[in-house]
Amino acid sequence: MRYTLIGMIPSLSSVHDEVAILLARVGQRYTALRRVLVETLVGAGRPVTIPEIILTAPELTQSSAYRNITVLIEAGAVRRVSGADDHGRFELAEDLSGHHHHLVCHACGAVADVRPSPRLERALAEAARAVEEEDDFAVTDHRFDFVGLCSDCR
Repeated sequence: MRYTLIGMIPSLSSVHDEVAILLARVGQRYTALRRVLVETLVGAGRPVTIPEIILTAPELTQSSAYRNITVLIEAGAVRRVSGADDHGRFELAEDLSGHHHHLVCHACGAVADVRPSPRLERALAEAARAVEEEDDFAVTDHRFDFVGLCSDCR
């Protein structure tokens, strides 16, 4: 599966500025290790596991990576993405990385970002309206994963 950074992530310095603000709101500091985590997520361009993060940033121990990723999630800077396997994957929150969906390979567990087309977003908006009408549920956002086989597993 080819992985490419999609979305229009602002400059790394502006991402750092936004993350620092989010952390300050929850009484946390933007430490050097948290900066490394954010830079690793930006550089990956797709949701990554903690072991993948540690391979890219060996200065992070596993316990430190989990502890700091949890703080970044609580601050709203990072979100956990579920795949087809038991591995948690992490990426920048959409406010920082732009709106996107995921391609999930049910064979190897790979997860890749995909920028939705305007046509797909219109269809999802219509589906959200139907849910609101039929289930009396106020939809405020959506996440959508396409599950199938990546090009390597086909």
